[in-house]
Parts: sequence; structure tokens; C-alpha cells
Amino acid sequence: MMKQAQADRDRNRILRTLPDAAQILRGSLLERTIHHKKGCLKCDRGEGHLAWVLTVGYAGGRTRQISLRPEQVPRVREWLENYHHLRAGLEQICELNQQVLRDRTDTGEWRRKRD
Repeated sequence: MMKQAQADRDRNRILRTLPDAAQILRGSLLERTIHHKKGCLKCDRGEGHLAWVLTVGYAGGRTRQISLRPEQVPRVREWLENYHHLRAGLEQICELNQQVLRDRTDTGEWRRKRD
């Protein structure tokens, strides 16, 4: 049985580890090689040009792709990592809250207050 005070401590511990929600980004970072059709010696040799793309999926199968400059890639990586860390922390907090609700319901605490 989880006590409310313990749940509060656990939630606060999780919250202290979470990144700033203003610095999150959802999506996938892709590294692509782009080839020009003609007129580029590098592409004619088969080398192509490195390009970074952020791909974000939406409901209904829609996707948005944003081309990135190389200097943006470190920030995008950090923000993607922040998103995953924040999401995992929120899931942990939700699990704690569910446990508190189950324990309160199982003990009849809410029923006694209504009677």
C-alpha cells in the first residue's frame, strides 16, 4: 500500500530530474544523402551531400519534415532526448498516481468519507 506522503516524495524526486519542458522536441532525426540530378561533380562521383532532417509524424499518417543546418543538429538531439526523458518521467508519475488511487479505493477510504 502506498501512502500519500511517500507518493508525494516520489513524485517530487521524479520532477526534480525532469528537463525544462520548453526545451523538448518530438520526432526523429534523420541523416540523409542528397544527390543532384546533374551538374554536380560530387554527385556525379556518387558521393552526394549530407543532409539532416527532423521528421515528425501526425495523426492520419501525415508527416512533416524540416531540413536542418548542421549547427542545429546538437540542439535537436538534446531536445529529442529531453522529450523522451520528460515523457518517461510523466509515465512514472502517472503510475504512482494510479497506485495511490488503487490503494485508497481498496481500503475503502473514500467510501467511509461519503457515509
